[in-house]
Amino acid sequence: MELHGIHHVTAVTARAAENHRFYTQVLGLRLVKKTVNQDDVSAYHLFYADGAGTPGTDLTFFDWPAAPEQRGTRSVVRTGLRVDGPPALAWWGERLATLGVVHDEPAQRDGRTVLDFEDAEGQRLSLVADEGSGDVPHPWAQSPVPPEHQIRGLGPLMLSVPQPERSDRVFREVLNLQPTRTYDLAGRAVQVYQAGAQSGPGGELHLAGEAGGPSARPGAGGVHHLALRTTLADYDAWAARLTELGMPNSGPVDRFWFRSLYFREPGGILIEIATDEPGFTADEPAETLGQSLSLPPFLEPRRREIEAGLVPL
Repeated sequence: MELHGIHHVTAVTARAAENHRFYTQVLGLRLVKKTVNQDDVSAYHLFYADGAGTPGTDLTFFDWPAAPEQRGTRSVVRTGLRVDGPPALAWWGERLATLGVVHDEPAQRDGRTVLDFEDAEGQRLSLVADEGSGDVPHPWAQSPVPPEHQIRGLGPLMLSVPQPERSDRVFREVLNLQPTRTYDLAGRAVQVYQAGAQSGPGGELHLAGEAGGPSARPGAGGVHHLALRTTLADYDAWAARLTELGMPNSGPVDRFWFRSLYFREPGGILIEIATDEPGFTADEPAETLGQSLSLPPFLEPRRREIEAGLVPL
């Protein structure tokens, strides 16, 4: 039994309208689901993805009135966004400069060309030249970004923990992630783990040790959790595996568009195992994804109350 790559990354914004403009109009992603945090219905939960809302392309945000994240270890410190090779990175460099988005010059990391930048709240992102991963792109026809340069999906994710050997044991023995290589990043050894049989950044977690540093304090501009892909067929087996191996976890959680399991690995990072099915078209046609507020069935009786508490995007 194995996981199949990155499912989504969920981060925090304190400025939902600005966040929506940046991720749709600057980065050209599609808002595929406009809903609320199911545990805090006063907050939007916004899902940005490719044109089809494909698992593995979702960058999602909780809209909370939070102070900025205090950076540190025990956190996801950078989210990779895959594009189609160095020519796409060159195009993106020009676009970000034209739009006034501060960014670094393209550089080499782990044998790939990357372009690091941040959104206005300090969310750390990296465009990654991804050639030959074999995934089928699903461009969004209404994107301001040409189809050939659109973001194809997530990955890799850079994680920082104080004691990587403890996280390593869980990654290998509980999640069945495969350690594939190490590389040096500013004098620190980074271990790369692959989720699933298909190689490539869309299934990679990059784990760096940062002993003695301060722990991150969650907030706007930071990542709340990462999610890894499974299927409905394997979901119950993963729930049983976490319990049998003594990993404290949430137990099964039905998010309607996918089913979830949550646990915190020894380095303090919250990890979700999420199913690909049933997907975002469970309650909306593919053509109109994200255009209206979607609520899971158990929240529908509260729609009027919930809508009254949300600020229009």
